[in-house]
Amino acid sequence: MKCLILAAGYATRLRPLTDNFPKPLLPVGGKPILDWLVEDIAATGKVDGFVVISNHKFASIFEKWSASRPEDIRVVDDGTSTNETRLGAVRDIQFAIEALDLEDDFLVIAGDNLLDFSLSEFLEYSSLKGTSCVMRYYEPLDEKLRKCGVLQVDPDGLIIGMEEKPSEPKSHWACPPFYFYRREDAMRIPEAIASGCGVDAPGSLVAWLSSKAPVHAMEMPGKRFDIGNLKSYETVKEIFANH
Repeated sequence: MKCLILAAGYATRLRPLTDNFPKPLLPVGGKPILDWLVEDIAATGKVDGFVVISNHKFASIFEKWSASRPEDIRVVDDGTSTNETRLGAVRDIQFAIEALDLEDDFLVIAGDNLLDFSLSEFLEYSSLKGTSCVMRYYEPLDEKLRKCGVLQVDPDGLIIGMEEKPSEPKSHWACPPFYFYRREDAMRIPEAIASGCGVDAPGSLVAWLSSKAPVHAMEMPGKRFDIGNLKSYETVKEIFANH
């Protein structure tokens, strides 16, 4: 299994910190955000390589970081240099798979989120279900649901409906940006894009795929911290200060 790390965004809401530096490498608790994620995933023993998908502006910074890590980490440059010309998360996944000629199962994660739990349980859940899988958490506020992917699931956790950024949420199950894709499902990304799947939000691919193949959603066993702006970054630094 390969872990694809989505890190090609420009984090405009975190300026000036991200004017010339990528958000996933900002320090939290004494080390880069990505260190927390990579160390946890590597410890599961289920991933045999990492791929950081970067834009052209920050690729060299990620290369320097990856050289300092003991894991097998490759950095791919998607060639974009501005927020306006970005490919979008779904096209970035496709770009990495095609650029490196990958034929694996994939753990796809956002490089700018932190978790207070290990992803090992999610990988075990995915293995047990034998399908592509996502996580879900209960979000009580409609205003937040309108900004994320919203799931409907059956009693076994099978997704029976998903909508990205719905104006009228049909449930309170929100989908964070951590996904497991079986190889055969990941190979359908070109088909998804050709049929009109949104490319900017990574959850758009799940919404499309779950209407074509079984996808299960595990209830998240802890908290997720989305570093979206300066205030949330300061909050996360306080939370992880003593980890």
